[in-house]
Order: sequence, then structure tokens, then C-alpha cells
Amino acid sequence: MTYYPKDPAMLMSWINLKLRDFYGNLDELCDDLEIDRNEVETILKQAGFEYNDELHKVW
Repeated sequence: MTYYPKDPAMLMSWINLKLRDFYGNLDELCDDLEIDRNEVETILKQAGFEYNDELHKVW
């Protein structure tokens, strides 16, 4: 399992960087890095962020 930021703003930035440079979508990122997608989305939602599948980014 890969370490990832727990701060929502840092997590959003980290995920968007990974999606832009290495992965096609959030499922690929989570599977490859062995991250629980539900946990990530919960952290993001608490700060008002969400993943947009069509745009392949968190906003």
C-alpha cells in the first residue's frame, strides 16, 4: 500500500498529478497503488471535493 496525503487539499492535488501523469482513471490509480478508493473519496467529500470520471480529475 502506498502512502498518500490525508489532508483533503493535498490529496486532491496528489491524485490529480497522478491522474495527469500516470493513470487514466481513479480505479487504475487505486488498484495499482493498493489504495482504498472509498476511503479516498470519503476524505475528499468531507472537504467538498469529488472525482469526475468524465474529466478524470478531482475538483
